[in-house]
Amino acid sequence: MAATNNGNRDLDYYKIRGTNIIVRPGDSVSMRPSESDKLPYIARIEKLEEDSQSNVKVLVRWYYRPEEAKGGRRQFHGAKELFLSDHYDDQSALTIEGKCVVHSLKKYTKLKSVGAEDYFCRYKYRAEDGAFTPERVVVCELPYNPDDLMVQCEGCWDWFHPSCIGMTNDEAQMLEHFFCADCAS
Repeated sequence: MAATNNGNRDLDYYKIRGTNIIVRPGDSVSMRPSESDKLPYIARIEKLEEDSQSNVKVLVRWYYRPEEAKGGRRQFHGAKELFLSDHYDDQSALTIEGKCVVHSLKKYTKLKSVGAEDYFCRYKYRAEDGAFTPERVVVCELPYNPDDLMVQCEGCWDWFHPSCIGMTNDEAQMLEHFFCADCAS
């Protein structure tokens, strides 16, 4: 633990009150919302700090859910999708409810089972103007949504939504082999 310029001490870890869960800078956490009927906020811990009265503050970088971002939730957003924002805040560590994991999309799609604490992030979000990096992720006509059925071309290995290739989900599920229009010709 090192002393900071304001007389506070940097902490290497914090034990969530009432639990045996330890969180550290770099960990993602769920945080209690101000209204009890809201979903918990998700943030990444950037720094933990203790003042002279043993109050622990946490500097967090917020993740936004699609419905919290400009433009709102769209068809291609996954149910567990988050955007890493440029929005930072100091919060009381007492608002931390639990630890969670924010995976890359690639790692998320390889999970054997998705738990309540699992999320994924593929975009960075600028809160001030609602801009995304990358600006878009295109697969087929729409960006990939891990909650939607997709079929993979055996020629180019690209993924396609059944609706974008003129099929129903039922027809796509019955395919034994699929080649996109480019590879089929």
